[in-house]
Amino acid sequence: MKKLLLTSLLIGLFTGFAHGANEAAENRLKASVDEVVSIVKQAKTRDALIAAIKPPLEKILNFGVMTRRSIGPAWKQLTPAQQQEATKLFTVMILRTYTAKFTPGEFPQVEFKPSSSTAPGRVEVPTTAMYKGSRYDTVYRMEDQSGSWTITDVVIEGVSLVADYRSQFDSEFKQGGTETLLSAMRRSAAETK
Repeated sequence: MKKLLLTSLLIGLFTGFAHGANEAAENRLKASVDEVVSIVKQAKTRDALIAAIKPPLEKILNFGVMTRRSIGPAWKQLTPAQQQEATKLFTVMILRTYTAKFTPGEFPQVEFKPSSSTAPGRVEVPTTAMYKGSRYDTVYRMEDQSGSWTITDVVIEGVSLVADYRSQFDSEFKQGGTETLLSAMRRSAAETK
């Protein structure tokens, strides 16, 4: 009986912690989405949109983690200066690609679904967005990074952003090493203008 009571208590505590973590991650994501939608509503041009949307996205998207995971094992072969450059290039690629999806003044309707804790400090928040008559199912993978919830991957219609870039970057790295990888990232960042 004591074992059952202790087990029930531990499950209750864990569930409470998980729920609290989920709620904190959800609230952080919702606040960021609200901020982005507000910016999209007010933006007059794409350039203004890019400039205005960059700061809030840099606060919620963990570009360092996303870059490292997208590059995969090749990350360890990059020098610290190359890692820094790769992170900057990846950030440009994501921000430009993300903002290209929006038309200034038009904004998505986002529905948040119940989140799930995949491991301690990790939460997945599924959403459905309606934009210009299309529906997009998106899962935001979030991690608690020193007390702040950040997005470390985005899964859109079942495709992981990190995994997709990783397959591209891995191919470039295998073809010619770190310089070929960085050259490909430079080209990609320049093309996403």
